[in-house]
Amino acid sequence: MFYRLLFVICLTVFVLPLHARERTLLILGDSLSAAYGIPVSDGWVSLLEQRLQQQGYAFNVVNASISGETTIGVLTRLENILDTHKPVLTVVELGGNDGLRGFQFAEIEQNLSVIVNRLKNNNSEVLLVPMQLPPNYGQAYNQKFQQVYVRIADQYDVPLSRFILEDIALDKELMQEDGIHPVARAQPAMLDNIWPSLESLITDELALQ
Repeated sequence: MFYRLLFVICLTVFVLPLHARERTLLILGDSLSAAYGIPVSDGWVSLLEQRLQQQGYAFNVVNASISGETTIGVLTRLENILDTHKPVLTVVELGGNDGLRGFQFAEIEQNLSVIVNRLKNNNSEVLLVPMQLPPNYGQAYNQKFQQVYVRIADQYDVPLSRFILEDIALDKELMQEDGIHPVARAQPAMLDNIWPSLESLITDELALQ
């Protein structure tokens, strides 16, 4: 009886931490999350990994972001990503390239809806990161674009973070020469923009364990 009890204690001590390490946080994004134009180690996703470790959050971060990615591009590979990584949390930072390429709002919304719904059906909580377009697209157009994210968040009951480039996009010193991609020293602020919403999901997930 004593040895059985000792075996159970050992399982509690060693197996549960192993399970904790198996939790995956997936990043589905475009060039903003793929560290375009800067070292990957300087990107906000790498900074996120460091912050999670520093604060004792046991998550394996998988960055499936690709520069130039669109919502339809993610849909073509999403099933394989989910089968491979089985994330419990997913940050969806998509739609910017769709908007820049003039995709119809209805198409962007439909694609994002399918992505979010598929993630939730695969037991992954979702943080939706709203995108914005450059000012030259016009305020009315940009407002309609932003409403796509609001509707999806409401429909699927997922949180919206702040715009990842808030207080960054209009600061030329924080942007690369193309005016679209942030420089390395802007990456901590990008993480800070989405961190409050993401940390809330993280703590909720850990509470379920």
